[in-house]
Amino acid sequence: MRVLFIGDVVGKPGRTVLAGLLPSLKTGLKPDFVIINCENASSGKGLTERGMKELYSLGIDGMTSGNHIWDKKDIYGAMYSDARIIRPQNMAGACPGQGHTVIESNGMKLGLLNLQGRVFMPPIDCPFAAADHVLENFFTDNIPVLVDFHAEATSEKTAMSRHLDGRVSALIGTHTHVQTSDETVLPGGTAYITDVGMTGGHGGIIGNTTESVLPKFLTGMPCRFEVCEENMKINAVLIDIDGESSRAADIKRINELFIKDE
Repeated sequence: MRVLFIGDVVGKPGRTVLAGLLPSLKTGLKPDFVIINCENASSGKGLTERGMKELYSLGIDGMTSGNHIWDKKDIYGAMYSDARIIRPQNMAGACPGQGHTVIESNGMKLGLLNLQGRVFMPPIDCPFAAADHVLENFFTDNIPVLVDFHAEATSEKTAMSRHLDGRVSALIGTHTHVQTSDETVLPGGTAYITDVGMTGGHGGIIGNTTESVLPKFLTGMPCRFEVCEENMKINAVLIDIDGESSRAADIKRINELFIKDE
């Protein structure tokens, strides 16, 4: 089984990059599943139902998210009705949607689990306990499971990867929007990268323009961030998983520039 996991899609630039590069990536890499983190896909923060449908039309099989998924109220209904999009499992149980799911493609199944970290993040239930609960009570058919751990601290992401090594097929870090170069297959057979990166404009500050973000650091005053449209790239990882053992065989980083047609 081959899974293409695409880093946080940021605003219209991110959706444009996907539309432009995903067809050739699918042709060349032949993934069985394409998964994205969608929490910033509409205007750089949150996701609308219209944006969700646009992403599905590009050939996306499943979506994970994070702390910004509630920033557009329009998505609340879809979180209840569409099992292909999930939010962090360790959010309050009263939140819309679910934190894990199983998606199918070409006769194959892939489990998805979304978790959110607690270090330097909004208060939330323990992600380690949430992961244990899901893995002990669901995904019992020995299917491959991919975890999106949406967290700030590299130490917390690394700790989770060791906690789940051999219990899941892959643990992919998201949230910081900067692709790390530590992709590896851990001893127990879990593919890991601290952060997959982001899809959108890399010419500013983690997806937004320098001009809109820098004043916040210089003055501490509230600022309205504007999505960056410069140096547009797709960050992703390609994970090969053994269908019988559900252990990862390989993980490769993808960092590809998108050239807009003039």
